[in-house]
Amino acid sequence: MRRSAVAGTWYAGTAVALRRQIEDCFMHGLGPGLLPGGPRSTKRRVLGLVSPHAGYMFSGPVASHGYLKLASEPRPHTVVIVGPNHSGLGADVAVSREDRWQTPLGDVEVDAAAAGAVVSGSHWAEWDDLAHAREHSAELQLPFLQYIYGEGFQVVVIAMLVQNLEVSQDVGKAIAASLKGKDGLVVASSDFSHYEVRSVARRKDNLAIEAILSLEPRRLAEAVVKHDISMCGPGPVMAMLTACKELGATSAELLRYATSGDITGDAQVVGYASVVVSA
Repeated sequence: MRRSAVAGTWYAGTAVALRRQIEDCFMHGLGPGLLPGGPRSTKRRVLGLVSPHAGYMFSGPVASHGYLKLASEPRPHTVVIVGPNHSGLGADVAVSREDRWQTPLGDVEVDAAAAGAVVSGSHWAEWDDLAHAREHSAELQLPFLQYIYGEGFQVVVIAMLVQNLEVSQDVGKAIAASLKGKDGLVVASSDFSHYEVRSVARRKDNLAIEAILSLEPRRLAEAVVKHDISMCGPGPVMAMLTACKELGATSAELLRYATSGDITGDAQVVGYASVVVSA
């Protein structure tokens, strides 16, 4: 079992406090202002999500917009979470081999068959748990998923150290193949500009978001390089877009954008966005 690495720091460390913190994110002024009330749709259209991964006190309200949208549709069987590797440890593309991932809200079972299909179907992905040992980017998504879905879902967790277009598309195609015949969802964990002046961050991040809304991974890769966008997870987002297009995605929607400066008042900010990709 992969035990929580950042409970008690990046998010609350007990089940009671964590549920309260997540609910505060939904009700925050930068959040949607309401709590999930269960599925209102009988069919799930959302195939992918871009969600931030800073501490919940900073990015949780923005993240809650995406999870409110997910909660309005039926629960998927398998959620593939793809995040960047911040530590530099482990494989270029690391798929967790642990049986379960733990948070204060309980354990989430890994879909071993889907994880194995990603490893066998990708030229780059390999089994590696070192990359996940202290990595927070995927872990930050789990409590939100547990809050809206309960226990009835499984995960595949991937950390990307190499994030160029070639590798991202390779991983995305392997993810899509692993979800064929399954009821699946792909979550790309990424923040946007890092420690830029707020006006510069917003301008650059809008360019990245426009590329994501086009559903074109190559356009995002080009925008990040051309405009020097210090986005930490372009690879996971490009992998998610590739997978979702293979699975029939036709549209994307920006639900919320904000920066850490909207919380702290700081001049140097980190950008956060929730974007859904749908069929």
